[in-house]
Amino acid sequence: MSKRDYYEVLGVDRSASPDEIKKAYRSLARQLHPDVNKDDHAAEEKFKEVQEAYEVLSDQNKRANYDRFGHQDPTQGGFGGQGGFGADFGGFGDIFDMFFGGGMGGGRQRGPQRGADLEYTLAIDFKDAAFGLTKEVEIPRTETCDTCSGSGAKPGTKVETCSVCKGSGVQEFVTNTPLGRMVNRRTCSTCQGTGKRIATPCSTCRGAGTVRRRRKIEVKVPPGVDTGNRLRINGAGEAGERGAPSGDLFIVLRVNKHDFFRREGTEVYCDVPISFVQAALGDELTVPTLYGRENLRIPEGTQTGAVFHLRGKGIPKLGNGVAKGDQHVRVVVQTPTKLTDRQKEMLREFSKDLGEESHEASKSFFDRMKSAFRGE
Repeated sequence: MSKRDYYEVLGVDRSASPDEIKKAYRSLARQLHPDVNKDDHAAEEKFKEVQEAYEVLSDQNKRANYDRFGHQDPTQGGFGGQGGFGADFGGFGDIFDMFFGGGMGGGRQRGPQRGADLEYTLAIDFKDAAFGLTKEVEIPRTETCDTCSGSGAKPGTKVETCSVCKGSGVQEFVTNTPLGRMVNRRTCSTCQGTGKRIATPCSTCRGAGTVRRRRKIEVKVPPGVDTGNRLRINGAGEAGERGAPSGDLFIVLRVNKHDFFRREGTEVYCDVPISFVQAALGDELTVPTLYGRENLRIPEGTQTGAVFHLRGKGIPKLGNGVAKGDQHVRVVVQTPTKLTDRQKEMLREFSKDLGEESHEASKSFFDRMKSAFRGE
């Protein structure tokens, strides 16, 4: 029976790129793998055909010879056949590992593993966020065992190579099947993939090489931070395994609210109450800021809600201690709620003094509004 064209087997054009050939092979191998199609002889034969085609077309030299000579390559005695790809299916393990993640080829030696990162939420006061501070926090974390220096072995003893996997961390099981020799690779059950064996474990960490502790760490918070900012402390996270570096510690900041000040970025806002007399006649106020007290001139005739600015009295810009925002002071005119009889009488007299002007102003306003409705 004549062989099918390798390009036809994979379903690609003769001009297909290596990536296109690899993609087609992976798709077909996933569908036709014997472990997916058990007891399906036709699928097994197609799987062998796909593997043979891929072995040739994925190799630049073999593909060039195939394009020139077809299945009968005079330099190799033909593709496939005796001594060719189909003679030994030791590659099954690698294919199974590629598509199914374990089982026949899933064993892997566990190399050094970097420690996990940690996250800690730190609440700070409003002013501390503005000016920065240094604070000590206590972090529970995994650290390298001081007794055995992370080896897991009792001091004075050695860590031995695993006698089962010979240090590879992987055990291989070879089975002869009608399809050829199949290699099943698994993580070594004796050393759990480390490739090492500890005959006498450390009494402190019991062979783990790490211990759990609460460690005090100094955190330097720069000026200008805000809620949600994260500070990174390199190497302050969980300890790594088998000599690998430790993870990092991330400090997530939460700024507490202030009773008087509000903040938007580097700008600070506050409300200052003033009396009716102060608003009418004007006055000079003493206003609190993050930097101390400041004098603020209120002009006569100030209306409630008017905003005044104090330059450079806001939050420092993060990463730039020189640049600062402003403080915005909004004045709120307060109406007195408890008046004496004399104060009430004085206000009535004051109202009478303004009455004619107020009446004329109101009349003028309504006249203008009527004219607007009439379209004049």
